[in-house]
Amino acid sequence: MEYTVEKTINLPREKTVALFDDPDNLPKWQPGLRSFDLISGERGQPGAKSRLVFDTGKRKMEMIETITARNLPDEFSAIYETKGVRNISRHYFFEDEPGKTRWVNENEFYFSGMMKIVALFMRSAFPKQTAAFMDDFKTFAENAE
Repeated sequence: MEYTVEKTINLPREKTVALFDDPDNLPKWQPGLRSFDLISGERGQPGAKSRLVFDTGKRKMEMIETITARNLPDEFSAIYETKGVRNISRHYFFEDEPGKTRWVNENEFYFSGMMKIVALFMRSAFPKQTAAFMDDFKTFAENAE
């Protein structure tokens, strides 16, 4: 499954990317994030692997992030893997007009096992969840300092 979500952040690209790139900001816009720990590599750089743990209400979800590209302020890409799900996520940042950043998030999802069935019934939930995370970041960024 592939989809793209776009949001406009009412901040210059430099400020938007700085807020996005700071791992200390993750809990401020990713609800349920409990920990983000480096496993290997250099934090924030291609090849780095980190473990993210989320509380999703009734259960804990753990995923592994592997950074595949970090060409900021233009692009940040990573692979996120959890049981039965592999997500290739590419983030692009454009300043089409002064003081505004267009954030484009392209996603490719691959499912295995039971998640293939779940994905069939919840197909529309994935782009909605991505849009919700992006809205949370937009709110956080536009209200930071």
